[in-house]
Amino acid sequence: MAHSLSAKKRVRQNVKRRGLNRARKSQVKTQIKHLEVTIDEGKATEAQEQFRLLTKNLDKVAATSTMHKKTAARKKSRLAKKINALKAKQKA
Repeated sequence: MAHSLSAKKRVRQNVKRRGLNRARKSQVKTQIKHLEVTIDEGKATEAQEQFRLLTKNLDKVAATSTMHKKTAARKKSRLAKKINALKAKQKA
């Protein structure tokens, strides 16, 4: 248990920050799941719009150091690959 005032304050800050980080990560994960469902259904235009919003959110989360910038970039890259494959499949 923390004894000093600064340690007690740090505990309070950590609890608050953990809540924010968990909420942000959860939101991103939910968006990714929705996007993957849309891709599986074969809705390319809707997936493209969801991907645009997800990209914006991933960049925001990475900017706040909740998620590393390269982790966000990797997630965007993999999802973009899936969307491009879906588009190519629909054209063929």
